[in-house]
Amino acid sequence: MTGQRRGRPLAMKRFKAAVIGGTGYGGVELIRRLLNHPHVELTRVVAVDHVGEALGDVHFNLEGRTNLRFEEMPPDQAAQGMDVVLLGLPHKVSAKFVPDIMKTGARIVDLSGDFRLQDPAVYKKYYGGEHPSPQHLKDFVYGLPELNREKIKAARYIASPGCFATTMELALLPLAKMGWLTGEVEVVGITGSSGSGIQPAATTHHPTRAGNLRTYKPLEHQHIPEVAQLLHQAGAKDVVLRFVPVSAPLVRGIFVSAFAHVDASVTAEAIKDAYTSTFKGEPFVRIPGKRFPEVVAVAGSNNAEVGVAVAEPAGGKRLVTAFGALDNLIKGGAGQAIQSMNLILGLDETLTLEDPGSWP
Repeated sequence: MTGQRRGRPLAMKRFKAAVIGGTGYGGVELIRRLLNHPHVELTRVVAVDHVGEALGDVHFNLEGRTNLRFEEMPPDQAAQGMDVVLLGLPHKVSAKFVPDIMKTGARIVDLSGDFRLQDPAVYKKYYGGEHPSPQHLKDFVYGLPELNREKIKAARYIASPGCFATTMELALLPLAKMGWLTGEVEVVGITGSSGSGIQPAATTHHPTRAGNLRTYKPLEHQHIPEVAQLLHQAGAKDVVLRFVPVSAPLVRGIFVSAFAHVDASVTAEAIKDAYTSTFKGEPFVRIPGKRFPEVVAVAGSNNAEVGVAVAEPAGGKRLVTAFGALDNLIKGGAGQAIQSMNLILGLDETLTLEDPGSWP
């Protein structure tokens, strides 16, 4: 079965892709982008629920867009004949299947947290169990193009970053690259309900989510170590990340405020220049000219916004408050995975990702 549109066959495409785990919110974003891709044919969507149902009967925005149906089969069988497999599986599940998928020769973009951390002991601490495939941690490249673009291009296996992690990393990356980021960094991150997944729970049920703010996993969220790892790789020194996530009455979007103290000798102009130079030419990261980042400006798109406010020195240090905003399902999830997929296939990384989203 192919991904042709009803009544209008697609032109021949160069690469074949499978999505494994396609019934969730991240899955539908992967599918939506792949159906419009000029060089990649979505050939198969695998799931353990809604098996046999048309994609459009589950994801209503896809009705009439494809003849594909959800299939149930072992992931290694689903990967046979594919150029790339995008894994939308839960943590701990993804890592169990990766070794067999590797044997098929398919490239892999994994959206779970299973291959983001290099240290299996840290994985055990934050994910609550032994890593299922620690021997393959070294085979994966962390898929943040704004830092690892060249490594991604040369890789076959990508660990796509988490949504909170991407937002924090982009907000703090210029400070890390300049070597200014040291000591404790405090972050508050606000997220929409879609980040909790498609299955309803007491804390995501609309009557208790709407009009409410609540924290969860304060100072122990699983994205903390991957952010610290990335910032150290970028040039940060002895950073200790203190992160408090907050669930908000939004469907899509993440907004972070990160508080860092740099040496007082670092001027406000130098800090702002660092942000400008770090993201110059980046297709999906922008620094608003007349305002600070906003969720509504990036929701529905693969764009991220960053900004910075710089205080006067005090006590030998200067407070820098960095802001970041993105759509948790796109730049924080499926869109970034497609961006990395494009890079490992040797394609323009912006393909199917250039739409600006909606307003308001």
